[in-house]
Amino acid sequence: MRPGTLARLALAGNRTDAARVVLTALSATLAALAGLAAMTVLAIEKPPGHDWEQSQQYANALLREPGLRGGTAFALLLLAVPVLALAGQSARLGAPARDRRLAALRLAGATPGQVTRVAMLETGLAALVGTLVGLAVYLGGRELLHRPDAQGQLALPTDVLPSVPAIAAVTLGLPLLAAVGTALLLRRVATTPLGVFRRAGRTRSPQPWPALFIGGGVVVTALAEPLREAVEGVDTDWIAILLALGLFAVVTGVVLGTGWLSHAAGRLLHRLARGPATLLAARRLTDDPWTSSRTFAALLASVLIGAGAATFRAYFQLRQRIEQEESLAAEYLGDDRSFYLNTMDLVDLAVLVAVVIATAGLLVTLVEGIVSRRRAYAALVATGVPRTTIGTSILVQVLAPVVPAVLLTVGVGYAIGRLFTGDVVSGGYTQEVCRARAELCDDPATRPLHVELVPVERVVRTPDVPLEQLALVGGGALLAVLVTVGLGLLFLRANTAMEELRTT
Repeated sequence: MRPGTLARLALAGNRTDAARVVLTALSATLAALAGLAAMTVLAIEKPPGHDWEQSQQYANALLREPGLRGGTAFALLLLAVPVLALAGQSARLGAPARDRRLAALRLAGATPGQVTRVAMLETGLAALVGTLVGLAVYLGGRELLHRPDAQGQLALPTDVLPSVPAIAAVTLGLPLLAAVGTALLLRRVATTPLGVFRRAGRTRSPQPWPALFIGGGVVVTALAEPLREAVEGVDTDWIAILLALGLFAVVTGVVLGTGWLSHAAGRLLHRLARGPATLLAARRLTDDPWTSSRTFAALLASVLIGAGAATFRAYFQLRQRIEQEESLAAEYLGDDRSFYLNTMDLVDLAVLVAVVIATAGLLVTLVEGIVSRRRAYAALVATGVPRTTIGTSILVQVLAPVVPAVLLTVGVGYAIGRLFTGDVVSGGYTQEVCRARAELCDDPATRPLHVELVPVERVVRTPDVPLEQLALVGGGALLAVLVTVGLGLLFLRANTAMEELRTT
């Protein structure tokens, strides 16, 4: 099959297919902007001199401090996680119509490999258009936002550009990743001239083995900081890699564990349910518990980072309070810890944006589920089942796994942050105290007579549990889910009309 023919077949389709392509391109644009922004922060060169030498051309401490740029880049990359999840969920939009189109291609003589390439090309082209648009927006915004202030400082790093390989990796790597992901998703799908069906997949019930990922990730994350302090000369890059592996394992365990939570919630609802709505939800959860893992992956990852950020904020606030107390007692100006809190503000903003994007992906998945099952829902309504019962079953089906999953994720995020930061230790040293006038203590001849070494008691303080912020993270995620379900149920009436019984 010629490349031109492949491209025409990939871009063919109805309005639903066009919406899927637009959402995929939009997701790629947002992911490219997040990746390019992170690469730009990492491209800032450290001025010559000491390790703590700052880049004075920037007004923001997050860009000026060399030690804070890694956290800033991480917060920007965090935004790409829910965006990529949104792209994956958008790919399921209009799946039945796309399956019929692929079956028609097989009926016309296309091979299974050619059908797979058509689907890959559709996703890859949409993602490539999105990344190119993101690159154009990035370059244009760089020129528009390059506005030094009165002191000649910049609010954003518009004076640097990532390297060409870094730009190419973002612009071309994301479409390639999207195309490969499409091929992997289609590996268990067989397209025949008579239709599309899935080969035998998971038949066993989910098991709680993902808890091993969670426990192992927590242990690895907790050992990162003690390892850095215990082993002299260890490369900080290895510590960062170890920390990233631990976080990845925890996120993987939480996401996969949601499948087991869904199955357990379905079985519990089946035993305790007394109404038709809960029975319908229980049957859906037990029949396909892995849907929750795919649907809430980005949301749970955002909640995990948000809970960990709340723990770090409590630690930095305690450190700042202790240093202020010590500086007042010793009459000297302590270190300014405000830039650490500024970094946490950036992470919180990234988490908020990530939750919003993840919620948009959840809305796409919810609407797609209603549309794909509209014949079944219309049949239920035709037999006398109220639409409110169907809507309640959808609400229960969503909340039953997500509530325990969010609570578990908040707890794991707090545990990771708590184990990584530890307690705040102050004192444990001796300091000089002047027992006379300052002139006598400053004079080298009389200083030994009036200066006394006083031991400072070692005090270990535990940061407070940030209950308010943890509740805000978990409650905000659940509120976002409720709003999403409410918006999705608006499509229920139109998709349960009697005419849907004749939908092919």
